[in-house]
Amino acid sequence: MDRILFGDNQFYGVNHLSDEKGKQTAIKFGDPKSVLEFLGYGIDEGIRTFVCSTRQQIIPLMEMIRNDEKFRGYNVYPTIPDVHKYNNALGEYGVMGTIKNILPNNLFSFFAKGGVAFATKDILSMLEIVIDLEMKIFDKINTEVVFIQNNITDMILGLRMKDVFITFSNYIRKKYNAEPGFMTMNLPKLVDFLEYAEVKDPIICSSINKSGFRMFGGKELYEKYLFDKPYRYVAMQPLAAGAISPEEAFKYLGQFKNIKSILFGSSTKSHVKRTKELILENSK
Repeated sequence: MDRILFGDNQFYGVNHLSDEKGKQTAIKFGDPKSVLEFLGYGIDEGIRTFVCSTRQQIIPLMEMIRNDEKFRGYNVYPTIPDVHKYNNALGEYGVMGTIKNILPNNLFSFFAKGGVAFATKDILSMLEIVIDLEMKIFDKINTEVVFIQNNITDMILGLRMKDVFITFSNYIRKKYNAEPGFMTMNLPKLVDFLEYAEVKDPIICSSINKSGFRMFGGKELYEKYLFDKPYRYVAMQPLAAGAISPEEAFKYLGQFKNIKSILFGSSTKSHVKRTKELILENSK
């Protein structure tokens, strides 16, 4: 993994400090071409990995990335599944309508596999179907890591369904030749459960910051795991929604050698440039 990963929340109006600023940013990046241009600036700054959800707006962006010479060799790390996309589609179209709406050209091949899963209520087969549906968006794009979205990870963790994590890891590695990643809001509990499930060498992405923002289990326990448990960690929300200065935030993260990557989002070029500089300055 690259040291610096660029996220997508800001492109879709997610702002933990201000809903109004979030709306303004969503308008600014309402056209996929504007997102592509901004990601291209990131490439100019040496940032060549984009972590994104699979919401419907990402589909035209991926088509642009496929066809743009500047993005040759570019990395995209999908975060699956996009829960809101499926919830909205199910409410509007129903189960079959959702499948048609998402993958009209591949309905029958997926249904042939899915029919067995529906009949047997085989949740593990259904998991593979969802993965295939989501990953179709990223055809012919480098997807070296595939993350489970944090709400799903933490739900599975709460239900202690270890077979789901095992199936996800094995399927991602075998079919997509990618590394399995897990986003979570409770890093210590997830690490313990993945060890119990014997999931080998996972990538774990969680909120990690000096203020303890969204670090369920407590900052002190996180720090113990980051020092003592030699996994590949990705720190997201490093600025704690603006509660910490960039200088302080990245100095704090720099002390943990097991934090392999830092995931951040920005909507201004000056902030991207300064963030990159600070991350590299504080990297061991």
